[in-house]
Amino acid sequence: MAFAPETGAGGGPDAGTRSAPEATERAATLTPGICSVTLRTLGIDEVVAVAAAAGLAGIEWGADVHVVDAASADHAREACAAAGLKVLSLGSYYRAGAFGDFDDVVALAVRAGAPRVRIWAGTVEPAEAGPQLWDAVVEDTRRIAALAAAQDLQLAFEFHGGTLTSTVEGTLELLARVDRPNVGTYWQPAVGIGDEDAVTSLRRVLKHVTGIHSFSWWPATERLPLEGRKELWQAVCQMLRESGRDMDLMLEFVEGDLPGNVTRDAGFLRSIATGAA
Repeated sequence: MAFAPETGAGGGPDAGTRSAPEATERAATLTPGICSVTLRTLGIDEVVAVAAAAGLAGIEWGADVHVVDAASADHAREACAAAGLKVLSLGSYYRAGAFGDFDDVVALAVRAGAPRVRIWAGTVEPAEAGPQLWDAVVEDTRRIAALAAAQDLQLAFEFHGGTLTSTVEGTLELLARVDRPNVGTYWQPAVGIGDEDAVTSLRRVLKHVTGIHSFSWWPATERLPLEGRKELWQAVCQMLRESGRDMDLMLEFVEGDLPGNVTRDAGFLRSIATGAA
């Protein structure tokens, strides 16, 4: 299936990002990795062993189970280094707008050797959020962005339902209002949308994307092998390579949370990252 460039007109906040990325002389490097939450029931050493055996290059460590304190952050960093893996990100569950303690999150990321921290944009959809909530999320994001920047860390919003970044429009509005160079967004295919609509959503936010969560659900939240939406992921990776911007592709939500399915899906992920599949 060929995906045509979006040609919609208009002067909205994403008007300058609706066409396909300009061709570059250098193809982007796409790094295949995994989110540790994919293997939430396994320990740090087991997650590292599965990732390394699957031929992946790095791990986003979840801050819910795996990297929860200084000792586990040290453990994750050292285990990755010993296996030749990169630490791609700290997957935090910090909700911007809560004005919580972010210093501990920064400290964990630094200790784990993560260059980036995933955060969440509030607790409601954009259409349900009033002006006060929008203002709170913007103000808090600017505050924590300064804390992150002091340690040379990036922040990336989870592109997820139930938050201000559940839609392309909400994501673009929030990023425009926050307007900080170290704040971007992750991307993943929204639940229940077809391949062409998913590719279009990525195209519209692409210049802000700093990482991809890779999984195949269809027709709703039913988990498929990653190759079950082969055409979607081929189109996504082609767009990313042509953008010239290096990107992490982080495997997530394999069938049954099984290590064997990580190995299976990692093979396809590695292939599409290089354009071989």
